[in-house]
Amino acid sequence: MDIKDFLDKSAVSVEKALNKWVPSARTKPTTLHTAMRYSLFAGGKRVRPALVMASSLACGGDESAALPFACAVECIHTYSLIHDDLPCMDDDDFRRGKPTSHKVYGEGIAVLAGDALLTIAFEMLQHAGPTKRYTHRDFLAELTSAAGSRQLIAGQVADLEGEGRDDLKLSDLKFIHERKTSALLQCSARLGGMAANATPRQLEALTEFGYKVGLAFQVIDDILDVTQTSENLGKTAGKDVNAGKLTYPSLMGLERSRKYAEKLTNEAFASLLAFRGRATHLKGLAEFLLARDR
Repeated sequence: MDIKDFLDKSAVSVEKALNKWVPSARTKPTTLHTAMRYSLFAGGKRVRPALVMASSLACGGDESAALPFACAVECIHTYSLIHDDLPCMDDDDFRRGKPTSHKVYGEGIAVLAGDALLTIAFEMLQHAGPTKRYTHRDFLAELTSAAGSRQLIAGQVADLEGEGRDDLKLSDLKFIHERKTSALLQCSARLGGMAANATPRQLEALTEFGYKVGLAFQVIDDILDVTQTSENLGKTAGKDVNAGKLTYPSLMGLERSRKYAEKLTNEAFASLLAFRGRATHLKGLAEFLLARDR
């Protein structure tokens, strides 16, 4: 199984569905829909949608049933990036190698484009069909919890409040990244399982896998921020350090951070034993994320 081939095929399917379900740039208000599409189709690895797809496959599901969830999590992820890049947040000028939304369309339109992407994510759930174990109510609860004030937004708040402080501990950093990064990756894994009518045991394994991979993903992100160039990353390198943010390398050092990411990934692999060899796409995805250089 070639994980890059899987990622490419998953991205093509997701982008085709997004193009269908997100209003065209000709739809009024055209500036808003152009801005939404600018960020949504700016490239990227589509990791979260791929995680939805891989989790569904591990539970015996198919692509069509998982697509609405894959598109929904990508819309929420993109909204969070648009807002993170705003001057009042991380104040970044580049994302995925392109000028950020507020640099192109202004802050007001960028805020509204993010708002619209968050909203349309829940609209996409109408394209999902219920299964024997899970209803639309379950899908809605999963997505709103991950994107809400106790998870994704809580992580961003803690991240903002932690800037410039020198009294933060590993537990504080973990709180931020459990919510800002791991929550949506965990949600992606769970929604993929739900789309395939996962058993309770399978869903528990996907929950553990998504959590561990999410934390490992963030540790690697912190490492890349201080070891790669802006050109290679497609975004401003070293911005976390410059903003006075706590990161894993600043707290643990580079080598310990790499070992921690490897430990988390191995624990994620252990959770896949519940699938008895049917989770090759999930394992390949985790290996890809650990070895990435951007």
